[in-house]
Amino acid sequence: MSEPVAESHVNTVAAELRLGPAQVQAVAALLAEGATVPFIARYRKERTGSLDEVAITTIRDRLAQLAALDARRTAIRDSLAERGLLTDELARALAAAPTLAALEDLYLPYRPKRRTRASLARERGLEPLATLLWAQDPTTDPAAAAAAFVDPDKGVPGVEEALQGARDILAERVNEDADARAALRDLFAREGIISSTVIKGKEAEGAKFRDWFAWQEPLARAPSHRLLAIWRGEREGILKVSVRPPEEKALALLQRRFVTGRGPAAAQVQEAVIDGYQRLMAPSLETETRHAAKERADTEAIRVFAQNLRELLLAPPLGTKAVIAIDPGFRTGCKTVCLDPQGRLLHHEVLHFTGSDAARQAAQRRLVELVRQYRAEAVAIGNGTGSRETEAAVRAAGLDPAVPVVVVNEAGASVYSASDLARQELPDQDVTVRGAVSIGRRLIDPLAELVKIDPKAIGVGQYQHDVDQNRLQASLDETVISCVNAVGVEVNTASAALLTYVSGLGPALARQIVAWREANGPFPSRAALKQVPRLGPKAFEQCAGFLRVRGGKHPLDASAVHPERYALVERMAADLGCTVADLLADPDRRAQIRLEAYVDAEVGLPTLRDILAELARPGRDPRPAFEVFSFAEGVHALEDLKPGMALPGIVTNVTRFGAFVDIGVHQDGLVHVSQLADRFVADPTTVVKVGQKVQVTVLEVDRERRRISLSMRTRPGEGKTRP
Repeated sequence: MSEPVAESHVNTVAAELRLGPAQVQAVAALLAEGATVPFIARYRKERTGSLDEVAITTIRDRLAQLAALDARRTAIRDSLAERGLLTDELARALAAAPTLAALEDLYLPYRPKRRTRASLARERGLEPLATLLWAQDPTTDPAAAAAAFVDPDKGVPGVEEALQGARDILAERVNEDADARAALRDLFAREGIISSTVIKGKEAEGAKFRDWFAWQEPLARAPSHRLLAIWRGEREGILKVSVRPPEEKALALLQRRFVTGRGPAAAQVQEAVIDGYQRLMAPSLETETRHAAKERADTEAIRVFAQNLRELLLAPPLGTKAVIAIDPGFRTGCKTVCLDPQGRLLHHEVLHFTGSDAARQAAQRRLVELVRQYRAEAVAIGNGTGSRETEAAVRAAGLDPAVPVVVVNEAGASVYSASDLARQELPDQDVTVRGAVSIGRRLIDPLAELVKIDPKAIGVGQYQHDVDQNRLQASLDETVISCVNAVGVEVNTASAALLTYVSGLGPALARQIVAWREANGPFPSRAALKQVPRLGPKAFEQCAGFLRVRGGKHPLDASAVHPERYALVERMAADLGCTVADLLADPDRRAQIRLEAYVDAEVGLPTLRDILAELARPGRDPRPAFEVFSFAEGVHALEDLKPGMALPGIVTNVTRFGAFVDIGVHQDGLVHVSQLADRFVADPTTVVKVGQKVQVTVLEVDRERRRISLSMRTRPGEGKTRP
């Protein structure tokens, strides 16, 4: 956003978001300077009035929309001017158009178009007849008037053909009336009904869409997941879908506007209005309305996906501890890897926890040896095929109770193991070893490992393949960036994949940092980052506060205090007659700091409070503490489930229609939105989050379709469900 932002845009966004114009202008200026959203939110609070990342992102996106609207306005104005069609009145109307739809409505009559029925009628000289009918003079005799325009040589062999051509011109006039389109667009939005029916002969092929074989509901009230499902059915050739308001209301609105007289001429106009609506306006506005509804549905689905991803990325880490990770398998055995506290591979082999009794016992003995040999502090088991059987065998191996056994969601591990990045990180290992390593690293630090995988492969989306893929990717990338910068990154151990998402870096600088580290050893300080090739002052400003150097030359190198504020903290320490290290270690000294004494033109109380909080817990990890979770014993498969069972579970995905919960049987169960709580729940994300540990009750088990219905209500089963 390098272009100066128009003052009108600043005022518009400020009014829409109920912010001060100065706040919006500050965000626009910082973005234009190359600042990132996390940097602005964390280190420029005084300039923005402490706006958070959500507000900053909203400002950025809305300013971009307004800029795009202006660009289209300019293109339309230039096109009209070049063709000599731009009048003063039209120029004023274009300048005042508040939306893209309003702009396009104004442009529609002048838009270069292919030959239409109306244009053919004009070529045949029928415009004067159309104008005569449009006047709706009760004394006008349409047939007599049309007789004067009959000319076989021009393609008008008779009176009826002349009247039809005139009506075609009037129908296009109705369709291109900007005010009429605006009124009808509002009617479509308010009272449009989405209807779906099965295409004859597609009943068996489209069985999964049977809930929508004969469905209709107000479009404005249809939830995003249902719209996306119906449109998927249409795209796959199973459903026929329409979006229209009641036709009588649409026609009545147009007739009030255009049919202003009585008599034969008015009847011709009425016929043209009906044709204009049915043939031209309704299909056009249906397309617009569906597009707008699809955008809303996409926005909601993307929001839910991003929120789920955030919860997954910010899941509690086990921390820097040695781990043994097991990727379960029946036929080929369980690939077992030993990792050091930084996630480096030390050893791998195959153990047969799910084989014969002798093989299982041998695997158990070997596991105990590996735990002792590599001083493992936890065992991670992937939740794929054979997971519960492997878990039972591992728990029966006689490990020290201080070594937790943790089942880890392995979604996307196979995608990572076959990726170029995995080949670079583990060039001498096959995909099975890489997959097991990924499982173990996810336990140590979920964020550091999951950033290596395309978020769409992690399995926490809702109709993710049906939404706008560019918007989805942008939202997921921003979610990853937000999470990485919220946690902070240890620059001396982070992978290039993780560093890529740090504010101000990106793939190229991330690789440069790793290359410098490999060539020169660990960074001794944040200041040493300036020695990295192509990491200039701006990039350093943006990234430094989010990178950590444990044991660095400056005591604050391991904290979230930005290097630009080191001198300020040093002044605080000097004023108290101590060192910065003393401030970090002594809460009594920190309590003596009077923040008001350090307020100046650049630094205000918001930043000073952040600094003081960081001095109390330098480099603190904002993620919750890790807790061990265990599934119910004796419940390993679908066949073990019975209605009424109360079981512990972990939420694996949240959608608009409910939450999916892993209860340890290789098939997630669904807690429908109506079963999430004893109260009405409009948005499932207000009740549950991905990774949350919950207690559920089994309502129903459909073994044929492998579906499990669960409840979190105190009186399971109550509540009403819809598809």
